[in-house]
Amino acid sequence: MRHLGRCIGRLRLATVHRLDTRLQFRYSSTIPSIAMTHDQTAPRGALIVFEGADRAGKTTQCKMLVDYLNAHGMVTEFWRFPDRTTAIGKMIDSYLGSQTDIDDAAVHLLFSANRWEKREALLSKLNQGINLVVDRYAYSGVAFTAAKHVKGLNIEWCQAPDKGLPAPDTVFFLHLSAEAAAQRGGFGGERYERPAFQEEVLRQFEAMRQPDWRWVNADKSIEEIQEELRLDATKVIQRCSKGGVVLKMLWQ
Repeated sequence: MRHLGRCIGRLRLATVHRLDTRLQFRYSSTIPSIAMTHDQTAPRGALIVFEGADRAGKTTQCKMLVDYLNAHGMVTEFWRFPDRTTAIGKMIDSYLGSQTDIDDAAVHLLFSANRWEKREALLSKLNQGINLVVDRYAYSGVAFTAAKHVKGLNIEWCQAPDKGLPAPDTVFFLHLSAEAAAQRGGFGGERYERPAFQEEVLRQFEAMRQPDWRWVNADKSIEEIQEELRLDATKVIQRCSKGGVVLKMLWQ
């Protein structure tokens, strides 16, 4: 009987090990499989991301650019993160409006989850040849959390939840000093809109800055900024629409 018991025990351990191995394989292979179901070199829409500190004029420039691109035959949609219309987004909206308090690590993961819940729709739009102009993306999530200087929540930790999301084809960074931002209408209406904190956010963006980011002086007039953006955005869209441009994944 003891021998039989030992055999049953070993069988159970072996079964659990095989199940665990299968689950690990399924988890590791799920993320790439969704992104790879479409021909990576086929013509597609462009993913254009706007980043910057608060009140730099991102939303205004995004909407103007979308109107321009659509008027010139380049089908384009305006997206923004966080998407406050989803269940997760409503929790984030309540937090940003200082109506609720959430642990710093937990709220960072909520922001990331808000992007992940839109990933499938985002990929579908790009594969249909629709261009997306996005007001904030994962870079903001990293910069704002890292700027809090909470122990353990460094840039590497902050980037980890968003690894595997589609990477933008270009990033337009609208640079505006915290002092200048504080003079603009509406500043101070949300949790993070404090000059000292915004300065730290800018430093975190600088630490993440990639050579191919388009750095734009947001102190210029709205019209001057828009003229710069239109030319660069059109070039990116034309390149993606011809095919051969692989959609990369964030931080991989």
